[in-house]
Amino acid sequence: MNRIHEHPVLQPEERKKAAFSFDGKTCEALEGEVISSALYANGIKIFSRHQKDSKPQGLFCANGQCAQCSVIADGLTVKSCITPVREGMKVETLKGAARLPRVACVQEFGRVEELDVDVLIIGGGPSGLAAAAELGKLNVNTLVIDDKAKFGGKLVLQTHKFFGSVEDCYAGTRGIDIADKLQAQLKGYPSVKAWTDASCLAVFSDKKAGVLCGDKYYLVKPKAVISATGAREKSLAFPGNTLPGVYGAGAFQTLVNRDLVRPAERLFIVGGGNVGLIAAYHALQAGIQVAGLIEALPECGGYKVHADKIKRLGVPVYTRHTIVRADGKEGVESVTIAGIDEKFKVLPGTERSFKADTLLIAVGLSSVDEFHAQAAEAGMDSFVCGDAEEIAEASAAMFSGKITAHKVLKSLGVMAAPVPQFWFDKLEVLKSRPGATAKPAAQARPGPVYPVLHCHQEIPCNPCVTVCPKKSIKLAGSSIMDLPRFSGDCIGCFKCLLICPGLAVTLVDYRKDPANPTVALPFEIGRGLVKKGDKVRLTGWEGADLGDAEVTDVKDFKAENTLIVRVRTTPATADLAASLKLYPAEAGKKTVPDLAKADDETIICRCERVSLGEIRRAIRSGMRDLNQLKAVTRAGMGACGSKTCSSLLLNIFRSEGIDLKEVTAFTRRPLFVEAPLGVFSGVKCRTEADEKAGWSGF
Repeated sequence: MNRIHEHPVLQPEERKKAAFSFDGKTCEALEGEVISSALYANGIKIFSRHQKDSKPQGLFCANGQCAQCSVIADGLTVKSCITPVREGMKVETLKGAARLPRVACVQEFGRVEELDVDVLIIGGGPSGLAAAAELGKLNVNTLVIDDKAKFGGKLVLQTHKFFGSVEDCYAGTRGIDIADKLQAQLKGYPSVKAWTDASCLAVFSDKKAGVLCGDKYYLVKPKAVISATGAREKSLAFPGNTLPGVYGAGAFQTLVNRDLVRPAERLFIVGGGNVGLIAAYHALQAGIQVAGLIEALPECGGYKVHADKIKRLGVPVYTRHTIVRADGKEGVESVTIAGIDEKFKVLPGTERSFKADTLLIAVGLSSVDEFHAQAAEAGMDSFVCGDAEEIAEASAAMFSGKITAHKVLKSLGVMAAPVPQFWFDKLEVLKSRPGATAKPAAQARPGPVYPVLHCHQEIPCNPCVTVCPKKSIKLAGSSIMDLPRFSGDCIGCFKCLLICPGLAVTLVDYRKDPANPTVALPFEIGRGLVKKGDKVRLTGWEGADLGDAEVTDVKDFKAENTLIVRVRTTPATADLAASLKLYPAEAGKKTVPDLAKADDETIICRCERVSLGEIRRAIRSGMRDLNQLKAVTRAGMGACGSKTCSSLLLNIFRSEGIDLKEVTAFTRRPLFVEAPLGVFSGVKCRTEADEKAGWSGF
């Protein structure tokens, strides 16, 4: 079983087990676990065979946005990433060429319930929950819905501490704990109803929203709609991109951090934004080897402290590189990367391959703004916040939700005053891209014990400033973007080490031995990996090798889920030491792939397996309408509703020299989430398998 039983931050809970079968094989799941996670826990990564060419398909988004993880469960085709396992469930590979099982009979007719609310919030992530809390303070009749079993959005996948402002967005607190805090707030506001397992299917022209909550369908009529629907991960076109084992970083975090399933032994990551960098760190925490991470730009776009954190541990980061291909028969077995020039063209002779069973794609996010557009077209008071409005950090999303709630209050006439300008100013700071990076300067020893701050890039962050009991850590200027500076007394309390989101604070101590100081290093990779008396390798703030050191003590701060490792070093390296190096960096194997042959075979539309060559030929024939392209090639016609391939198709038009102003966009589908047809008229159905199991459903 590929389950995580020990983790430095997460504590596995005892849960009942449920037996189910997959293609006749008896498997074991945990109570409430979704099918995809249960299959991965049982070592199963192939969920279907495509009807076009029988190629294997597995998990991709794990967020219900695509349909690549579809299986047959008790006679019905379902998305395995959002369908819980039931005791005795019969799960089968979805084989497109085979006849689907006969589904069910009409059981009964029900009534579609209508519900009036002041505000409907679609999405229970950081921005949606923050907005709901603000509305609840003024007793506004609010319904917040989310399609997951737990509120929090991507926060429930984040085991790291957050940056930003302590006052405004819980900086210094782990994402999983922020999710709990935001949800707990709602309990104090009786005017706020909160529904989990509730999907908004569409917003209709009569100003009603169709919401499927569990197995019951509602027509919700709000006075205002807030779309806090977050973002979906972008896909990437390269040969082998549909192999099982190629999936988004969010899917990986879902498996590892939400469901405590270890889905890989060796992985490679494409994308040096915060999502990719954080996923690499989460993999290390789960005991998974990270062979490397690539970024196409000259520098990683994420926070430097995130990149430095994995470099210090031994993960190689290759900038100005791209993914060339993924290879394997029934899943990923190796990946090939190459250097690129300023025009993002592969530099021949730079190709290298790495053994890996998993390839994470973290190349950006696209706002999920369909419901906001539908509500606006219907003439409703429609508002949008968080990543659905603009891609940024969760810290900004929380503050964005707060601001949006006050805009809604004004539109409803509950408040007359406009949102203060300084709130917008603060939001802009929280959304800021990383600023300048300063090189650390040599300084005189400030005292017998003192912190060394290894964060040198301007980002919005202030936890170390707020936590210092002596007020000795201050920002260099008046902005939260300014770098922190130490000046004053230090009592060696470790508080700044324990709260720092970037693990970028160490503590140098000369009090016991002026000739051989100790350095205290924060450590979150795993308990038991480092013990007193061990010889360890030290690294600097950017991963430079600083030689060996002896561990003198390991303290476990369980409340913070952080270890403090003390090592004995020398005065020459004490201020430079930032981390322990755990893994040797790999260089990869030189290789020369046949790039020209594979290029046109790259799959662009996963659902219909439409290749890059087919798309190019259509464009070169003069096609400029995506709807016509869909009719001719079937690209965008699949179950995901072009959510995965639409951006790739536009990129192909660009690469062919076509101005996107000439391209007619897809006509939006009226429903953005699949649902059984019976729900819209209250008709309940069930399959023959359900009849035998005594379970009723749609």
